[in-house]
Amino acid sequence: MLIPMNRAVAALLVCLIGAMPALALEPLKSIEINVANSPGGGYDQYARTIARHLPRFLPGQPVVLVKNMPGAGGARAANFLAGAGVPRDGSVLALLTREVALAPLLAPNQASYQFKAQELNWIGSPLQDVGLFIITQSAPAQSLEEMKTKVVTLAGTGPGSGPSTFPHVLNDVLGLKLKVVPGYPGSQEALLAVEKGEADGHISGGSSAAFRNRVNPMIADKKARMLLQLGMVKDQEYPDVPLIFELVKDQATQQLLELIFAPQFLGRPIAAPPGVAKERVAELRAAFDAVLKDPEFLEDAKRQRMDINHVSGESIEAMIKKIYSLPPSLIARAVSLSQ
Repeated sequence: MLIPMNRAVAALLVCLIGAMPALALEPLKSIEINVANSPGGGYDQYARTIARHLPRFLPGQPVVLVKNMPGAGGARAANFLAGAGVPRDGSVLALLTREVALAPLLAPNQASYQFKAQELNWIGSPLQDVGLFIITQSAPAQSLEEMKTKVVTLAGTGPGSGPSTFPHVLNDVLGLKLKVVPGYPGSQEALLAVEKGEADGHISGGSSAAFRNRVNPMIADKKARMLLQLGMVKDQEYPDVPLIFELVKDQATQQLLELIFAPQFLGRPIAAPPGVAKERVAELRAAFDAVLKDPEFLEDAKRQRMDINHVSGESIEAMIKKIYSLPPSLIARAVSLSQ
């Protein structure tokens, strides 16, 4: 009778232990957010604004500190996050550039990547970007159809950036004749070139408040017009301007566009290192989601004229998984268009 009784007791203990709730996570005392860009820029602004509100939605209200780690097009911060010396308890995060998660796919020879985007724990993004295609009323072509036979000159920015890459994408998938004049430091300088008549138009990398505030008066004064939106979703300020996906129906081309515009979807993504406990990841995601819906945060963002278009960590994780599983031939085509 002794052996069966011991087995019964052991079985009971196993059942009791299995029924016990998981031990609560130890509250974090501090969180460090490393921004992959210089102080004072848009990425830095989002990180510092989120950092002010995040403690209210985490157990123990930890101190949240923001540090800047620019370099290598965002790869420095991503490599640091995946490094062996970084704690795996959720106390160290990074706000990364929108391009870096896909850089190992689209620019594999331009930097040394010691991270795998699929292994990072994505917490969320405060917005997703949409590129906007504007042309002047004096441009030689006033519609996408006319641009199939007439050359239109666009002001571009640095190599690999949206304003320099997106015209090549449109030439490829829509058969347009867009010519890029590269080298402008940013969209504001590119728009100045458009206003001076140095270029017929410009395609932005995003639809920031600063960009919209610059182009809306041009459109209102009938000096320019907007032809197309480039991204995964529309900027709702321009509901009548078509999104690129509305013009392309075949599956292979839509997959190509998803790959090209995935960085627009990621926006300003925040990530945790690989290996963080799933319970901690869930806690950080829930806190981030709560911040992005919080009236106090939204009012703070509004005062700073910051655009908010929340993307969840789960959505970012799913998008990256989808992109990295695309056929190699499609990835090679995207790489050729990004050069």
